[in-house]
Amino acid sequence: MEIVLRNNLILITTDFDTLSTAWMREFLHHHTRGMLFLPKAVLVFRNETLTEVRKEFLRQLSEYHAAKHDFSHEFFLRSMLKYGNQPIKIELDKLQAPETINVNLYAYDKYTVLMTLDRPNSWVVNYLRSQLEIYVQKGTDVSLVLDVSDYRAKERLNRALNKRNILHYQINYTYDNRFVSKLYSDLAHYSFGNLCKEEEDRERNYFYTILECPIGASQDALRQNYKKLAKAYHPDKIIHEAPYMIEHYTQKFQLLQEAYTALRVS
Repeated sequence: MEIVLRNNLILITTDFDTLSTAWMREFLHHHTRGMLFLPKAVLVFRNETLTEVRKEFLRQLSEYHAAKHDFSHEFFLRSMLKYGNQPIKIELDKLQAPETINVNLYAYDKYTVLMTLDRPNSWVVNYLRSQLEIYVQKGTDVSLVLDVSDYRAKERLNRALNKRNILHYQINYTYDNRFVSKLYSDLAHYSFGNLCKEEEDRERNYFYTILECPIGASQDALRQNYKKLAKAYHPDKIIHEAPYMIEHYTQKFQLLQEAYTALRVS
């Protein structure tokens, strides 16, 4: 494990076993709604209501790190507490072979969606909760029931499903043809093929809008705008602002990543 105290964040580089320890998982579970999931890292933003949880996490982190390197942790803990308002980034020191997690989608009707995992996985469930929390009616360690009765909920679900890699997990979403027809039953007069094509076109056009590029823009233009906007909307820039601003920047940053991933040519 390596811990670096920067001006704008606390960077923890570690392995997946340490990331999965009980004390670290408990800390991340408390911050589900204030986390940004990345392919090999999680970024945890300050939450004023969880100050004591954060202090306890830093204490446990300091003790764990000191035991690994055989030094007294008190001085190091005092140094970390001075960075108490900064985001905490926990990054894997190496990428393991991706592990596939299957998530099945079932639409009861156009208002309600059930998501079920093939086996318990708190990381994938926490990711889905971080994206869809306000729409979750109930959930377990292997399932979530979502209220998607308005268009914004369906749009948010689409965006969440577009991201398939978190940490070293690859999410495989499965559903049958009836899923789309039930969820969009208001458009039942469309054929399935037309519905999918129009939905794909609408989503791609939306991604161009997110990147502030004209539809059909070149890869160079997409890359330049992505870099410019990602720098402007990086959550680290507003760590001292009100929580709603942090949430806004976090969502915008996630959208930029999703849009660029969807439109770029590998």
